[in-house]
Amino acid sequence: MSDVIVKDSNGTPLEDGDSVTLIKDLKVKGTSETLKRGMLVKNIRLTGKAGEIECNTKKVKGLVLKTEFLKKA
Repeated sequence: MSDVIVKDSNGTPLEDGDSVTLIKDLKVKGTSETLKRGMLVKNIRLTGKAGEIECNTKKVKGLVLKTEFLKKA
């Protein structure tokens, strides 16, 4: 992959397979789902873009989240 360093909202570097926690309630576009603050998201994947990660939740698969709303768990 590229040499892009992906960091969470606190500046901590993220890697494939890390777990992150949401720091804000997020509405998921195209669904009626809202991801709640404090929710743990496991096994993230880096997308190659500095401000985004890809993950799966129990209800939404293939979700792309902005790292400004995450902190490393």
